[in-house]
Amino acid sequence: MPFSLAISNYRTPYQKNYWLWIFLTVFTSIWVNTLIGTNDLNNWFLENTLTVIFMLFLVFSFRKYQFSDLSYLLICVYLCLHVYGSKYTYAENPFGYWLKDYFHFGRNHYDRIVHFSFGFLLAYPMRELFLRWLKYPKTVSWILPIEITLSVSGLYELIEWAVADVFFKAQGDAYLGTQGDIWDAQKDIFMAFMGAILSTTIVSLIKKLFRIHEQ
Repeated sequence: MPFSLAISNYRTPYQKNYWLWIFLTVFTSIWVNTLIGTNDLNNWFLENTLTVIFMLFLVFSFRKYQFSDLSYLLICVYLCLHVYGSKYTYAENPFGYWLKDYFHFGRNHYDRIVHFSFGFLLAYPMRELFLRWLKYPKTVSWILPIEITLSVSGLYELIEWAVADVFFKAQGDAYLGTQGDIWDAQKDIFMAFMGAILSTTIVSLIKKLFRIHEQ
């Protein structure tokens, strides 16, 4: 699936999309594995509440609007990273510990990876939604994903605070995963923000380099 084709590969609701079925199968397999292998079921359900809401949005909007193959790939990768974190909690993620030992980090940075990925992987699908579905101007469709990434990241930190300190105190520490960093929330927001800026910049340069026509 070359980038120049994937970035503009849209189908009607009645066309078969084998790539979408592959992405869905991969994600579902990983999602089920995280549920079976989790050592904290309550935290798994908390972490996956937004995953379920996002999946419902994709399902119920499918007949009216479909993303490109590239956007579905980016969404799939992000969701896989997120649910893999929910299996162990972000702060106790084995891959994060491997990175910590290998690069001699001071903490488990898996949560930073996922927050960065939120902006980096979902900015393009958001841009596609604004441009093709809502028919916003091209410039606005580039700027809005960055602004929304920043806003949603801030909202998510407020949700984490509410879960940790108000509604589910028993799961609070595991869900919050600050690892002793008092600036954890601000750094998470910044990582998502930078991810969105980097993503939109890269895609813009690729479109100009390969002269890919806007859909």
